[in-house]
Amino acid sequence: MTRIQHPLELLAPAKNADFGIAAIKHGADAVYIGGPAFGARYGAGNDVAEIRRLCDFAHRYRARVFVALNTILRDDELEESRRLAWQLYEAGADALIIQDMGLLEMELPPIQLHASTQTDNRNADKVKFLEDVGFSQIVLARECSLNEIIKIASQTNVSLEYFVHGALCVAFSGQCYISQAHTGRSANRGECSQACRLPYTLLDDKGKTITENQHLLSMKDNNQSANLLELARAGVCSFKIEGRLKDLSYVKNITAHYRNLLDDIIAKHPEFTRASSGRSTYTFTPQPDKTFNRGYTDYFAGGRQDDIGAFDSPAFVGELIGEVLDIGDGCFTVNAEKPFNNGDGVCFYDAHGEVVGMRINRADGATLYPAEMPEELTAGATLFRNRDQEFERALEKESADRRIAVKPTLAESEDGLALTLTDEDGITVTVTRENGPKSTWQLAQNPVQAMARLKENLGKFGNTMFVAEPVELKLSQPWFLPVGAVNALRREAGERLEAARIASHPRPPRAEPAAKPVPYPQEELTYLGNVFNAKARQFYERHGVRLIEEAYEAGNEKGMVSLMITRHCLRYSFNLCPKEVKHLKPDPMTLVNGSEKLILKFDCKACEMHVVGKMKKGVKLNLGAIRPH
Repeated sequence: MTRIQHPLELLAPAKNADFGIAAIKHGADAVYIGGPAFGARYGAGNDVAEIRRLCDFAHRYRARVFVALNTILRDDELEESRRLAWQLYEAGADALIIQDMGLLEMELPPIQLHASTQTDNRNADKVKFLEDVGFSQIVLARECSLNEIIKIASQTNVSLEYFVHGALCVAFSGQCYISQAHTGRSANRGECSQACRLPYTLLDDKGKTITENQHLLSMKDNNQSANLLELARAGVCSFKIEGRLKDLSYVKNITAHYRNLLDDIIAKHPEFTRASSGRSTYTFTPQPDKTFNRGYTDYFAGGRQDDIGAFDSPAFVGELIGEVLDIGDGCFTVNAEKPFNNGDGVCFYDAHGEVVGMRINRADGATLYPAEMPEELTAGATLFRNRDQEFERALEKESADRRIAVKPTLAESEDGLALTLTDEDGITVTVTRENGPKSTWQLAQNPVQAMARLKENLGKFGNTMFVAEPVELKLSQPWFLPVGAVNALRREAGERLEAARIASHPRPPRAEPAAKPVPYPQEELTYLGNVFNAKARQFYERHGVRLIEEAYEAGNEKGMVSLMITRHCLRYSFNLCPKEVKHLKPDPMTLVNGSEKLILKFDCKACEMHVVGKMKKGVKLNLGAIRPH
């Protein structure tokens, strides 16, 4: 199947409109943001007016805005979600990211639909089905390898989106119910309790301790910096940065980092193009190691590998900077080559393997004076820096500028002057100024100097979104033109061009579903199908599913079931994999956290681990989980 070539889209997170605007300034081709309800990141909601403000800014650069409406929905929420979809469309949103298929049974606006990673998109059959029912872009499972992406791309024509940076959910997205089972807070409803970041003790089938007090379900952070070209060649069109709850410095730093990498690929490989307009410049050098991470991994992009887990700590340890040489009275000395700044944050591991942090009040060369000296600090301790004060201060300021290239042309009209601006997308506006009969026009006393100054003034776009290419003058004579008149002409033309760009933003249309209902890849759906309302049931029945269980959140699963399905395997992590070590069997294991016990079962054929447990007594669905306050 022949695929249509897509530009390479850099997709950044937006906690709110201001974060989204910053991401676009730092080079994002698109941003994704939560609306006032029904988003899978509780506490990251925004009202429709804010989303409209973000859309107006983004569309000036041909950048797009995707709104996450990606929780599963109760029956009584469907109508409200439908109304919200129309409000978001009218506000200018370019696409809705959704999980609940019940929405496809309703009258939605003519807006693109993107299948959330929560819909568990990890094989070609599923992705092809979603394409056939009207999705324009599919967010692939984070676990997909390059070979799996190539296979999916070869059998589909839909745009493929892939997470390239940020926190990793250890479970296949949409297939994790531990939070719901233990706390009543559903990950599918936007309020995950992050049980995967807790410390656990691992026991074998005979009760023997393999390891204790480690964060065995906590993954390192995703970083696909080295794989971008391979991902693009495999068929990825949209490169997604995780982080709708991350701080602004993270958004700025990581967006700029991937913008530089993608621009370098595009410059060297002409088969790829930019997905939006303008070029960004920065007042800092992007450095991913400087912002929050748990250590980096490219996960399963190249296949299964060791050392993908952040078992020691889910905290941000930072960059290695040296060892403690000596401890003095309220200070300590470090053998570090890099300089320190007042306000830096540093940390170390204590004797129990716990991360202990401190803030440096004063740095005197290699001698550091912390705000409070930790008792656990000893000579020989390895020191890390998890806050670079100088770097953070640089990002607190305006740290990027994004400009659209524009070609100004000044020409004579019948009774005056005409300034035409043509931007890099071919959008043109012309503003004229009456100057009276030419017989009354005055010639410049110093023609060379006057024409040079005229070009200079026409190219001064100041704090606008434009940067001028060489100015073209189509004048019969070197006329004297007042500076004020020239500036007014340029300002008006710039304002009109900006308005024209917003008005002509090519908002993509909704994809047409197949003429007849295509069969779903499965004839039966267990609770793993996340069917939580009658419309979703109607959707799957229409596509040939015969047996449909209710979502786990309905509370019908009373016994032991898979609460998490993951490609991460603790047998593999501890060299106990039957495929790697002869004579071993995939016997169950147990994870223990306090009074909580989870059984690990291993599906070696699928190369997956199932974390098995049951609903706690008294736990009910938190019905208000989807609504930010």
